[in-house]
Amino acid sequence: MGSTRLGLTEEYRENAVSLVIEDSRTIAEVARSIGIKPQTLGRWVQKARQNQPAETELSKTEREELERLRQENQRLRLELEFAKKAAAWFAKDPR
Repeated sequence: MGSTRLGLTEEYRENAVSLVIEDSRTIAEVARSIGIKPQTLGRWVQKARQNQPAETELSKTEREELERLRQENQRLRLELEFAKKAAAWFAKDPR
């Protein structure tokens, strides 16, 4: 087992790794958002990738669907960010 100096649970580490592997986010982005060093998260991701079975190739339709979903996910993130900013602007007191 690795060091648990930070007191982080295995579930916490697995969730952080899944953000990188499954959501295709960068290690630096995820590390910054959860407050750990990128090197630490990088080691977790590397270890997880070594323990995974060999990937199978995606079919053409699966690859197209994955790309479509990634684009939709990005669009929805941008829309959410815009909605948050708009809500904050409208919430300001005009006085």
